[in-house]
Amino acid sequence: MKKGLITSILALTFTGLQAQPLPTAPKLVVTLTIDQLRTDYMEAFSSLYGEKGFKRLMREGKVFYQTEFPFNGADRASAIAAIYSGTTPSMNGIISRHWMDINTLRPVNCVDDAAFMGNFTEENSSPSQLLTSTIADELKIATRNKGLVYAIAPSRDAAVLAAGHSGNGAFWLNENTGKWCSTTYYSEFPWWVSQYNEKNSPDYRIRDMVWEPLHPITRYTFLPEWRDQAFKYKFDSERINKFRRLITSPFINDEVNLLAEELLDKGTIAKDEIPDLLALTYYAGNYNHKSTQECAMEMQDTYVRLDNSIASLLDLIDRKVGLHNVLFCITSTGYADAEAPDLALYRIPGGEFHLNRCATLLNMYLMATYGEGQYVETYHNQQIYLNHKLIENKQLDLAEIQDKSADFLIQFSGVNEAYSAHRLLLGPWSPQIELVRNAFHRKRSGDLLVDVLPGWTIVEENVTDSRVVRHADVPAPLIFLGGGVKPETIRVPVNITRIAPTLSSAMRIRAPNACTATPLNF
Repeated sequence: MKKGLITSILALTFTGLQAQPLPTAPKLVVTLTIDQLRTDYMEAFSSLYGEKGFKRLMREGKVFYQTEFPFNGADRASAIAAIYSGTTPSMNGIISRHWMDINTLRPVNCVDDAAFMGNFTEENSSPSQLLTSTIADELKIATRNKGLVYAIAPSRDAAVLAAGHSGNGAFWLNENTGKWCSTTYYSEFPWWVSQYNEKNSPDYRIRDMVWEPLHPITRYTFLPEWRDQAFKYKFDSERINKFRRLITSPFINDEVNLLAEELLDKGTIAKDEIPDLLALTYYAGNYNHKSTQECAMEMQDTYVRLDNSIASLLDLIDRKVGLHNVLFCITSTGYADAEAPDLALYRIPGGEFHLNRCATLLNMYLMATYGEGQYVETYHNQQIYLNHKLIENKQLDLAEIQDKSADFLIQFSGVNEAYSAHRLLLGPWSPQIELVRNAFHRKRSGDLLVDVLPGWTIVEENVTDSRVVRHADVPAPLIFLGGGVKPETIRVPVNITRIAPTLSSAMRIRAPNACTATPLNF
């Protein structure tokens, strides 16, 4: 009798297990990366929103209030590369949007590639400098190229890095012409993009685009005392930079939606049961890279319009594909444009840090120590590059010179820490060192990385923009929405590298090849 009871229990158990099929893979995964989206702003301006954008995401989605980027100095390119590869710049190679090419001593863009021509642009681009696979690549491999991958973004680095090595197409707005453009790296430039460029691209409509607040001025809060009038921008008022200003306004998000609608109408994406990926990028930063004080009202209206754009996108995807067939992933690039100096208005301790002066004095110190020569090859973005050929010809120890240089640099006013490449590659571990190491790539980063104290202004030579250093985290959300996702709010921080394995798991494919993070549960 006992044996019969056990058999019955086992039979019921396995029957129950078999009666719970795995949730089906989504027909379409939509990744929406919103450049500089902030959780605190998202909440602070909520009284200005409708019910179908942010409020819907918060009500129906799985919401992580705080994502963490496990590396220092995130910008748009390094953040997007980390999101799609599931790893840090030390592995994927995208340390920033630009870095110094030591062979030419010139800054290069992270997606520059002279081997490929542009479509509707003179820029030569490819993802060849992205050194690992991405979720887009793994989808292509898993489906034997049948899964479709398209990326649409205001800027080329965002589009190309999101589309990955194997995508069908990456499209961004040409900031000089207002046409949607791409690169011959991707095998197709679809007829519908060419057709759209001929009739409906922003250059035909920009003369009628005027940005004014959607709400009365009295509804906007925390405005500076001098701000007693509503703003009004007509993008076409200046012939120069009109499309660059469009790209740094909330209007660009509606343009991304319009091209996405063309893709859904005239392309073959989400038309079968094989999962496809649509990678979109929005903009939520300061208008025309002004300071927050200058454009406090503009920033609030940006979030109001962003709320409308998200609502329109959700409605579009629901109409064309059905939300139950779609998995949405909405996240941020986790940084904010650096603030302009406050001109001592608020008496925050600080000073000015000049990297060019540091580099000059370091070269003098090395000459006094090791003899004549140009030991400092160049400098860029708080990094100093040493002359390896000279050091080798003099038969000097590179690691010793790197460490001595770091010891010299740390004596400068405004320097919080100076890291040598030798220390980052082989030195002892600490939590702070780990963040710097993850941002460092031995073939692209400098020999010396200079960490400046918060509150100090980094003054760039021959550049009018100066920026104040902040070490504080930018609160950045992560939201999943769609079929099978249960509404939940989670305030425990989550690592950005977990997005790629989570989306991979949902699509039943492998995680990218350098991704070691575990998936999140829905």
